[in-house]
Amino acid sequence: MAERGRDAVSERGAAQAAPLLAPLGEPPAWAPAPLPAQKLPPTRFEVVDLEGVRSLRIIAEGSYGNLVHQVPPAAAMAGTLRWRWRLEEPIAGADLKTRAGDDAAVKVCALFDLPDERIPFVERQLMRVARLASGQRLPGATLCYVWAPLAAAGQVLPNAHTRRMRWIVLQGQGAPLGPWREERRDLRADFLRAFGDEAAEPPPLVAVLVGADADNTGGRGRAVLQALELAP
Repeated sequence: MAERGRDAVSERGAAQAAPLLAPLGEPPAWAPAPLPAQKLPPTRFEVVDLEGVRSLRIIAEGSYGNLVHQVPPAAAMAGTLRWRWRLEEPIAGADLKTRAGDDAAVKVCALFDLPDERIPFVERQLMRVARLASGQRLPGATLCYVWAPLAAAGQVLPNAHTRRMRWIVLQGQGAPLGPWREERRDLRADFLRAFGDEAAEPPPLVAVLVGADADNTGGRGRAVLQALELAP
């Protein structure tokens, strides 16, 4: 979701332009990505205007849901992901360190095409099963930036269900509700911090995901996201 919507562009040399993510609400750019055979209610995504800025309101109520934007090859080695977000209502009981509390009121994720041979053997077999069950080429490495009120900001945490996803807590304990927070992330540095045990360099970026889930706690969360953009 960018304030200016256009196709991702890549130019060589000093005049290189930033590859932008197309605006949310324009299908085919952003597509829903539910669980296989999902029976849970979907997380709600509402494109709204807040003070003249196109925004995405995300509401999770005992639900699960993501929106995914496939990244064109020209932007596969993009270096920076930036956005603005605010948490309006945290999910009571959400704790990313436990399976029972593995919920997030808002997350922004970068999906990388990590080669299978880089994935530890047991996890590789689990990944094959998951790909067969979903009918999709699930990414080998997913890095998710999250707002997690019970965690310390700056922590890197493995997902409680799979090590193919790892969290970086950007806003954590003590972060106030309501105010906007600006984020600018170095994808290479963050990938190596989270997955450096498996790869010495980041693989190509294949997609960007935004989402929220409250299926494990059965709780409710609400957040808003603006100006999501990829840049060299």
